[in-house]
Amino acid sequence: MKILAFMLALLLLGGSAAQAQSTSTQSQSPSSPSSPSQSPPPPPSPSNTGEPVAPYDDKLLRLSEILGSVHYLRTLCGAKEDNKWRDMMSSILAAEQPGPNRRARLIAHFNRGYRTFSGSYSTCTSSALLATERYMEEGADLSKQITQRYGR
Repeated sequence: MKILAFMLALLLLGGSAAQAQSTSTQSQSPSSPSSPSQSPPPPPSPSNTGEPVAPYDDKLLRLSEILGSVHYLRTLCGAKEDNKWRDMMSSILAAEQPGPNRRARLIAHFNRGYRTFSGSYSTCTSSALLATERYMEEGADLSKQITQRYGR
């Protein structure tokens, strides 16, 4: 059920936005979702894979990128959430059951979000906290848009 993954994302993103302000500003070293020294080749574009493309894929890809960003930033700023954001991405993948190329695109967007901030922030700053809050709000908005338009 695709709707379950989106509802989960909606609830977790929306419910965690207030927590972004209250996190510790202590630095931690996060575990990377994949080896940062090797950039994977870009996944094939949806037009030439032969796999069906969901009408909400653009929003879902952006949500994947946001989850990767929030995963890095919340860990950096000392949130005690283990792999909450990565697990949420895994839940979306499980619910969507994408083909191999679509799955690769979703994961690549998650990793891009993670790497974008890992290249910019090595310690938690007020800018990192602000980015976290804004990304969580955007993620909640995307989740609402997807569920309202495409949910059952």
